[in-house]
Amino acid sequence: MKHLRLLLSLCIIPCLISPGYGASTNFHGKKRLLVVDSYHREYIWSQETNEGICAAMLKFGYFDKKEQIAEYIKNDYVETSKVIIKKLWLDAKRKSNKTEKEEISLKIYKIAGEFKPDLILLGDDDAAEYIGKQFLDTEIPVVFWGVNYTPIKYGLVDCMDKPGHNVTGVYQSGYYIESLRLLKAIVPTAKTFAVLADNTPTGRSHYKAIEYLARKGALPLKLVETVSTNDYRSWKSKALELQKKVDVFFIAAYAGLKDKTVNYVQPEEVAKWYIHNISIPEAVGFRPFVKHGMLCAADDSGYNQGYEAVVIANDILAKGANPATYPPRAPKRGPHMVNIQRAKMLGITLTKDMGIEEYIGEAANLKGN
Repeated sequence: MKHLRLLLSLCIIPCLISPGYGASTNFHGKKRLLVVDSYHREYIWSQETNEGICAAMLKFGYFDKKEQIAEYIKNDYVETSKVIIKKLWLDAKRKSNKTEKEEISLKIYKIAGEFKPDLILLGDDDAAEYIGKQFLDTEIPVVFWGVNYTPIKYGLVDCMDKPGHNVTGVYQSGYYIESLRLLKAIVPTAKTFAVLADNTPTGRSHYKAIEYLARKGALPLKLVETVSTNDYRSWKSKALELQKKVDVFFIAAYAGLKDKTVNYVQPEEVAKWYIHNISIPEAVGFRPFVKHGMLCAADDSGYNQGYEAVVIANDILAKGANPATYPPRAPKRGPHMVNIQRAKMLGITLTKDMGIEEYIGEAANLKGN
């Protein structure tokens, strides 16, 4: 590990101080945008944030036509009349080992040095931590999205009002209170809940935020226990045990679970097991989980995360905004949403007075069952 970190330092430092590694000097040509996503192409959250990014790119004229969106998604690269956009993947959900992340990060640093971007867009916590820090205080503006709770924890900004560096962006405030209130409205008899999370940066940030709110007495239900593990067998065992002790669950994260051979378990597989074996209601924080078959969420919208990141990037590129004085922000909440099929499974009758704003017609993981 020490040798790898030394190698990273030796490779990165010369790049950062060498002539031409800062923002591209191609002022009269096309802007060059580098997009780094923490995860992988098939991950549903990444797909949702990418939809927001592409919609905003089209609106602000970075894409000339809708067909270029498909080209970008297929090739992780597109050249338009205005920009050249290149996308890279950190693959942190399937390569959760720190050494693996550092090795992939090294490759990304080298590619970035060759690409010479005018602006870097970083998606979610792992990209912020492993990539963002290496571009801190360079000439290249950096805009993040999907950082859980606050970007201060990675040293990317000094404070939320005055970032102070070349980095700003969009963070997830987490609508935990709202999601649990929605669940309480749907299941008025519920009094207690437990949190199920994986032991990843994402999972930890969510359950710690919920525990903090519980200590403050800000939640509509009493928190009984938190489960945080990457062991799929243990996660399932605790879920089965706890459903006999609490009224409802809050499912914080499950994309980092691994089986007994230490292989990554597809989130869809986890969700399918869950909705077939757990008979108490649950709240989640995101649309993708409701699409997987979970009951309800006050959506901390991935689409809005990606869209707002491009809004900020456009302010920097087209309007001359300075990241050092551009406060990071959380986008507006997505809808209060409910999965109709999961409600039927649980014997819940949905009514207009529950505050539901969007209905998901089926659970993807129950098709054909």
